[in-house]
Amino acid sequence: MRADQATVAEAYRECERITRQQARNFSWGIRLLPGPKKMALSAIYAMARRIDDICDGSLPAPEKLRLLAEARAGATAPAGRDDDAVLVALDDAARRLPIPLAAFGDLVDGCQMDFRGRSYDSIDDLVEYCRCVAGSMGRLSLGVFNPPLSGDGLREASERADALGVALQLTNILRDIREDLANGRIYLPAHDLERFGCELTTLPDGSLDPCDGALAEVIRFEAARAWGWYDRGLKLLDVLDRRSAACCAAMAGIYYELLGRIAADPSAVMRGRMSLPPQRKLWIAGRAIVRPGARRG
Repeated sequence: MRADQATVAEAYRECERITRQQARNFSWGIRLLPGPKKMALSAIYAMARRIDDICDGSLPAPEKLRLLAEARAGATAPAGRDDDAVLVALDDAARRLPIPLAAFGDLVDGCQMDFRGRSYDSIDDLVEYCRCVAGSMGRLSLGVFNPPLSGDGLREASERADALGVALQLTNILRDIREDLANGRIYLPAHDLERFGCELTTLPDGSLDPCDGALAEVIRFEAARAWGWYDRGLKLLDVLDRRSAACCAAMAGIYYELLGRIAADPSAVMRGRMSLPPQRKLWIAGRAIVRPGARRG
């Protein structure tokens, strides 16, 4: 049974509120979409936020597993959940657009990797994680963008969306090295750290030990990898309508520029979390409207 129109409208307003308050970088792109797609993508991000909050919370592991199982069930089959605003909005969005709700299951799998303390020996291990927590969001977003594709064309677009998600997550990982280490998480592949003779440790002032310049080399090495994923993922813009391309370009452009700043000054992320000022994000979003795309340099 579907919720009435008033309930659905209120549910979307709640999802848009969550997105404005918590999505930060992504909200700059979402607001460039036409109304129905903006509401649908807000519902997706509100659900993703719920899953992330369960994972990052302080509850015991068994309780997290229970809540994640509930979130997986609700997100992949949201119909009939009239008492839950996020699921009401998600159900309505999935009825209107070809959103691959099963991708939320991948997001849950990635979150479980986090709180179970999975380590990453190789870049292949890390890419598997990135595909779960961010490639899934790329595929869900593609359902909202809904390009007029089928067969091989749609599969290729899905692969590009997945690649763009990996690129954004690799950027997140480089941005949050210090914060993640404080939380007991190391995402940089162990093989890469060993290759450059680097061990992630914290100095008395709370900054990361630069390891005589080795950590900066690791960061630049991983940034180059991330740019390769951007090169693949940004080809998605070629098959999107203008408003969807602008949304995608704005979201990717913010992270793309952030990656460039990290590579130019790796010591900044050793001291704290790097971010772009709101004025710069606004400029990137404005550029995306005029000329969808994100380019290095």
